[in-house]
Amino acid sequence: MTANRTTGRAAAPRLATIRPTRRALLAGGATAVVGLALAACGSGADSPEASGTASGGARTVTVVTYDSFDLPDALIAAFETDTGYTLEIARSGDGGEVANKLILTKDAPLGDAVYGINNTMASRLLAEGVVDTSTALNLPDGAADYLAPYIVDDTPALVPIDFGEVCVNVDTFWFSDHGLEPPSTFEDLTDSAYKDLFVAVNPTTSSTGLAFLLATIGHFGEDGFAQYWRDLVANGTKIDEGWSDAYYTDFTAGGGDGAYPIVVSYASSPAATLTDDGAATTTAVLPRTATRQVEYAGVLAGAANPDGGAAFVAWMLSRDVQEAIPDAMYMYPVDPDAALSKELEQFGSTAEDPIVVDPDDIAAHQQEWLATWAEAVGQ
Repeated sequence: MTANRTTGRAAAPRLATIRPTRRALLAGGATAVVGLALAACGSGADSPEASGTASGGARTVTVVTYDSFDLPDALIAAFETDTGYTLEIARSGDGGEVANKLILTKDAPLGDAVYGINNTMASRLLAEGVVDTSTALNLPDGAADYLAPYIVDDTPALVPIDFGEVCVNVDTFWFSDHGLEPPSTFEDLTDSAYKDLFVAVNPTTSSTGLAFLLATIGHFGEDGFAQYWRDLVANGTKIDEGWSDAYYTDFTAGGGDGAYPIVVSYASSPAATLTDDGAATTTAVLPRTATRQVEYAGVLAGAANPDGGAAFVAWMLSRDVQEAIPDAMYMYPVDPDAALSKELEQFGSTAEDPIVVDPDDIAAHQQEWLATWAEAVGQ
């Protein structure tokens, strides 16, 4: 298994799974969401999808997403056969880059749909008018309870597709070899015992970095997070521009020649760092540093083919796609009954109580927090 993400997280390292936690989180909402989204796109013989003819004669659906979007070719072929559309994937960088590009091009949209917008940026895109809020992708009754901590109120045009957790990862073999106990909390990372051992990610350029910044804000508060970051830098923390650089270049267990045994990554990452016999993993997560990310899909305002965009969103919620997401992109599907890979089941675990920052607070203060962070770390 190899990682392929530059969204701030990765395809190789990422998700984990404590089935009871996952089911408690998702119970009741996902099935209804799937049913509603499929109904919204139309399933009758007269629908564009059923006839294979998109509105205005357009037969191509362009989806703007992050660079590491990755689903099996057979599934994409089935989508094209079933709907009559040709699927074009417009990879546009990290998740944060995708959001910025969509905002800058909102008057001339880059595609028909977007996938990969997470809860750190959803409200911003909605406020900027990037997402088509008139598209009939409304969530059903009861789904709001399931989504409440992770979705902005009154945003029916964005549909949850998958979720994961950003958190600190450690190279357990490195710590064993060096006779040092791994850290377990945010505070540990500023201890001199871990000087020059931690690599973080820039929140102004990476959605993974932004998620971790929000986790520190949720833990230390608006008045305390800046000092925490000053302490991290004083303790030798390195800050990379993106997740891929941090994980694959600087992390000791990332496959390269890294020198940092502590990294910001995903709760699923240990499922991809297995020993040769697959019996154990060489990394572990710090669950007390975890923050939940939910990824959404929606139709873009001004899309040339909004019907095709809606068909894509519905397809992402189909059982076949939901069951492909864990292996392909190392995120948890929102369908609680979708099967997970053996590796995710055995070697990953989501936090029982992940840090959640209110979406309204993110929307209101994100730029202010980023400026405070930049000043604190000297960037």
